[in-house]
Amino acid sequence: MNTCILSIGAPKRIGFISTRFSGTDGVTLEARKWDHVLQGMGHSCFWMAGLLDTPPSASHLAPLAYFDHPEVAELQHQLFGVPVRTRAITSRIQAIKETLKDELYRFIDKFRLEVIIAENILAIPMHVPLGLAVTEVIAETGLPTIAHHHDFTWERERFVVNSVNDYLRAAFPGGLPGVEHVVINSMAQKELARRCSRSAVIIPNILDFETPPPGLDDYNRDLRREIGLRDDDFFILQPTRVIQRKGIEHAIELVRQLKDPRAKLVISHPAGDEGNGYMAMLNERILDAGIDVRFIADRVGENRGTNAQGRKFYSLYDVYPHADLVTYPSQYEGFGNAFLEAIYFGKPVVVNTYAVYARDIDPLGFKTVEMTQLVTRETVEQVRALRHDPARRDEWARTNYALGLKYFSYAVARRKLVARLANLFGESM
Repeated sequence: MNTCILSIGAPKRIGFISTRFSGTDGVTLEARKWDHVLQGMGHSCFWMAGLLDTPPSASHLAPLAYFDHPEVAELQHQLFGVPVRTRAITSRIQAIKETLKDELYRFIDKFRLEVIIAENILAIPMHVPLGLAVTEVIAETGLPTIAHHHDFTWERERFVVNSVNDYLRAAFPGGLPGVEHVVINSMAQKELARRCSRSAVIIPNILDFETPPPGLDDYNRDLRREIGLRDDDFFILQPTRVIQRKGIEHAIELVRQLKDPRAKLVISHPAGDEGNGYMAMLNERILDAGIDVRFIADRVGENRGTNAQGRKFYSLYDVYPHADLVTYPSQYEGFGNAFLEAIYFGKPVVVNTYAVYARDIDPLGFKTVEMTQLVTRETVEQVRALRHDPARRDEWARTNYALGLKYFSYAVARRKLVARLANLFGESM
């Protein structure tokens, strides 16, 4: 592809800002994909956050920007679940905000930034002082900004009662000119317009469908054996964190109803930051169901490697080629990275029809086993039929991959990011 056609004016120096760019959370993953697309168009990208695993030469670490920094976590705890804040808390918000503004100005000056991309920090108030700091810096500099929103305040019950509505209106997402708002689904687009009178463009989560997925190689070929599975086991992969909205109890129920000792549920990610109650409930369900479930988060990392004991780490892309089926029974998702990953690797998917899937993904024609909050006999029979019908699995894989290439590839983001930058700089494409 001739990337010159898809770049606007001179290459830009673009700064990504968030609480963290590290690990495999959705914001980090999508920011890396945008970085890949933007650099492919000739732009230069730089990073600021409180936790980073980005290239040091292009990064500015500001520890206080991390949402789990002790000072920030203590402050945030006092802002939500209560209707009023004290003057001392207001002063603390302002003090942290001012410190972060200094860091933002250092970041901008160090890398001579021409554009900033605010990754979710002007959407969900995981770090109120950081959102305020970014908003004020935009107001003071007029720096062209793309606000990439993944989750909004109103989408999370724990933010409903709070003592910072004045700050939420000011900065989450705020109303400054010169900001291009980007959301990842049509529901967020409509709610942003209804609640905040802000227009936004949809850039869905993406994958590099232009590049075929990796398969088995000398490194990952032994994964089944390493996690205790046989070659003829029915490998059912749940590729999500262990948190309540992922609906993992439905995957457990599916395996129970299959009544096949070779059906093994493999959960690739660790528990989230929502306490231990959900994991305890899942362990009870597993015990009652009498099924084989493997938690392999201690063997799966962002990249290949070895731990202190010399045991191999595998990437998630090492796990997918081994899976026979992917379960994705989430109750709520902003979009659905695991769904895209499953179709990228050509795997059949059992998906709960969560709202964004029902509105934005299902109408496109993807072939899946669908469930609606319940694992029914029909769900189980569809899984059994697919397992014994390789021709149908292959047909689904081809159809789904073609749709992924059409609607969720890097080319989609490339076109839409070109338009966002053109709007910000008033330049023709």
